[in-house]
Amino acid sequence: MRRESHRGRGADDALAAPAARPSPCTTREQASTQWRSTGRQVRHGVGRPVGIPGTMTTTRSPSRAHLSPPQSGAGTGTVPVPVPVPESPSGPGWGEGRGPRHIAVILDGNRRWAARHGTALPQAYRQGADRVYDLALWCEEAGIGHVTVWALSTDNLARPPETVEPILQAVTDGLQRMASVGRWRIRAIGEVDRLPPEHLGRLRAVERRSEGARGMTINVALAYDGRHDIVNAVVELLHRHATQPLDGLAVEDLLARYLSTAGQPEIDLVVRTSGEQRLSGFMPWQTAFSELYFTDTAWPDFDHDDFRAALAWYAGRQRRHGR
Repeated sequence: MRRESHRGRGADDALAAPAARPSPCTTREQASTQWRSTGRQVRHGVGRPVGIPGTMTTTRSPSRAHLSPPQSGAGTGTVPVPVPVPESPSGPGWGEGRGPRHIAVILDGNRRWAARHGTALPQAYRQGADRVYDLALWCEEAGIGHVTVWALSTDNLARPPETVEPILQAVTDGLQRMASVGRWRIRAIGEVDRLPPEHLGRLRAVERRSEGARGMTINVALAYDGRHDIVNAVVELLHRHATQPLDGLAVEDLLARYLSTAGQPEIDLVVRTSGEQRLSGFMPWQTAFSELYFTDTAWPDFDHDDFRAALAWYAGRQRRHGR
């Protein structure tokens, strides 16, 4: 059973990619085909709501029909009615200011996917890499300007080195290839100075190579902890403004300038894969008014149908920001 809801753990996942890459002029379908490893399973599914207050639970079947989680009721306990997903994020039923400017994805489930498929972890991370590249294409197609993916938490660094190294290798390999596409500005955020020097050097090279890209901004959160992000911002604020008289509103505005996502829109939509229904310290400041969408689908299996379902559900939300 798959479970999807509007609410998403420290990511245990990473991104990498096969050697082939698309040219910037290819269509999304052509680019996805070129990027994938041969023999990759492509799934098509349908979601069937089950009706748990405040959540959305779905099952999948081989049908090509697409349904998405509707807006939840306020604890009514009623079985919600499926809402058809638009044919594309920019197609019928999409737009009119309802699309997110900034989407974040917690890439969860690579290890569970590997265990379920009897596959080695490096292969799971490569499979997940296909999805990250696909995600960039889908977001670009939908007109989303900023994407953040959480690939490695600070806590993940405490794992045995033999399990962390494949993640970092996959991350740096994948980002180098994504930078070579030349369309997206890629930023590594988090306490990346804690990473081994060889991986840190490759990440900095990716940032330099993609710095002039005019397309979407992709933040890759590595060795990231949301509370550390805020603490670091506070330290920087005190260092720069300790002698200035500041009121609460001024502090709030200044603090946002020193977060890892300074200058970017706050996150509109958070998607977490693989069934965990918590944020696990992911960007508590930036997600204060985010819509939260959880799915049981493991990250390596997350496909275009899942992405479109999340966006269609988001389009039906009533976003009041506390008003």
